[in-house]
Amino acid sequence: MRIIFMGTPEFAVPTLAALDEANHTIVAAYTQPPRRAGRGKKLQPSPVQIEAEIRGIEVRSPASLKDAEAQAAFAALDADLAVVAAYGMILPQAVLDMPRHGCLNVHASLLPHWRGAAPIQRSILAGDKVTGITIMQMEAGLDTGPMLATLRTPIEDKTAGELTEELAELGAQLMVGTLIDLPMLQAVAQDDAEASYAPKIDKAEAKIDFAHSAEEIERQVRAFAPFPGAWFDLDGERIKLLKAEVVEGSGEAGATIDDAMTIACGQQALRPVSIQRAGKPVMELGAFLRGRTVPCGTKLG
Repeated sequence: MRIIFMGTPEFAVPTLAALDEANHTIVAAYTQPPRRAGRGKKLQPSPVQIEAEIRGIEVRSPASLKDAEAQAAFAALDADLAVVAAYGMILPQAVLDMPRHGCLNVHASLLPHWRGAAPIQRSILAGDKVTGITIMQMEAGLDTGPMLATLRTPIEDKTAGELTEELAELGAQLMVGTLIDLPMLQAVAQDDAEASYAPKIDKAEAKIDFAHSAEEIERQVRAFAPFPGAWFDLDGERIKLLKAEVVEGSGEAGATIDDAMTIACGQQALRPVSIQRAGKPVMELGAFLRGRTVPCGTKLG
């Protein structure tokens, strides 16, 4: 097939690579324009742009697909299909209609659950046991299109970072298989009554409230690892908590109940496993406590 690929973050890279290696013709890769990042605030190309350039695929980064010129350039590619994976830009109906077989999306949830921008984080926060990938025929609504294929995987104790990597690979495999079977597949409409939504993560959600149960906080830690990182305040210093375990224990919520920095929560207690101080690398709790004493009874903000 002649395919236009549309994606931006690392999550999208395995799908681009898999389509290219399956001998489809990637006529162009659309991605978000380079953003300023890092200490020097230099323009950084997206992971998809980097991968596409390595593979000799033309890269396009229009600021919008709403104007006639951008749409004409898209149409001129004469694509059989557009494959979209975390592109980060709304596609107008005119663009959705241009490829002969429309636009297929790689979505990181089992639709209609967790439509929206942050399905992986929201599924972990909610305590879901299973998530997966859905290949969906795109339409104008927010992740509302009919489904062509799904693939499930257990969440277990995975962080958002780990689950993102796994789902990216599963999505790539499922998309390649879906294109092989496309002539035989029957799209299944989503049940809107079963829908749930996954709004974009607000950094304010990363602040830990120890009045919540230890299980809720442990899910919050995994959902926000590695970014933005769930955090608490220790004597005026912001500490990111990147891995923790639920343990038995009780006390005033937010206070340590031993000298090993076990923290009482609304229910049970939480034992940090790995943390990160501002501007420092991630470290195991033992290494942190060798350099800083946190006495029993210390209150954390």
